Parts: sequence; C-alpha cells; structure tokens
Amino acid sequence: MEKITTEDNLKQTIDQFWETVPMVWNLLRSHLRTIAAEQFGISVGQFHIMRYIRKGLTSVKDIADARQISRPAVSQEADLLVEKGLITRCQEAEDRRFVHLALTLEGEELLNQVFQQNRDWMMEKMASISAEDLGLITEGLALLKSAFDAPMEKTQDNLYTLIGI
Repeated sequence: MEKITTEDNLKQTIDQFWETVPMVWNLLRSHLRTIAAEQFGISVGQFHIMRYIRKGLTSVKDIADARQISRPAVSQEADLLVEKGLITRCQEAEDRRFVHLALTLEGEELLNQVFQQNRDWMMEKMASISAEDLGLITEGLALLKSAFDAPMEKTQDNLYTLIGI
C-alpha cells in the first residue's frame, strides 16, 4: 500500500481547489449578473460599486483602487447609478473637489434583494448536502481562509476585497 505524503495531499487539495472554486465562482458571478441585469437593470460593475459603497468606500478613487480599474470607469458607472436613483454624490463642504458616494434607500433595497435572491439560490443548490458535510465545508473554508489570511501584498489584499472576504 502506497503511503500518501503531506506533499501528495497538498497537491490533491490544490487540484481539487482548481477544479471546484473557479467553476463555483463563475456560476455565482453568472447568477449575480442575471439577477442584477435582468431583474434590476444594472451591470455587474454597477452592482460592485454599490457593494463597495455599502462596505464604506465612498470615493471614486477608493472604489477604483479596490476594483483595480480606472477612476473614469468608476465615475461613468456611478453617473448611471445616480441617474437610476440608486446612489447620490455629495460634495464635501471643506473641499468641494472631494465627492462622497452614498446609497439611496432604493439602492440599499436593491442590494438587499440581490443578496437575498443569491443566498436563496445558493441554499437551493446546497440543500442536498447533509448537515454533517455542510459543517465540514464550513470548517474547510475557514481553514482555507486562515491559510491565506497572513499579511499579503497590496494586490492580493485587493483580490480579497474584490471577492468580498
């Protein structure tokens, strides 16, 4: 009988990660895109801008840095969100060059609905998994997160922000 080494185990785990995580992530993104576009008439980019505003990033610069896209791209999407009544732009009294972005009540409600619909869809997809296996998945995800939680380069921190960790 062949002994499985820690290195072999790591390789198998990494292979399984690459077979699973990108596929699941792509399905989640596709589902979010469908909800955002078809039901609420916003792009995924607009959705992410709203999500970042909710997390406390209130300037075009901060959102552009977090998403690793240009300021004009964020500003253009923000303009569309303002037109739709989902966010507001407020100039800072002390420095009129600085503009804060904020969600409107309609924007908050839209995000709540998108998140709830996505959670419902995920629950439906995962409903066939036993309680014991769900516990194992939760433990595994926590372990995976802790393995990557060490101080990292700025680019990797931005990736964490992008995927919502």
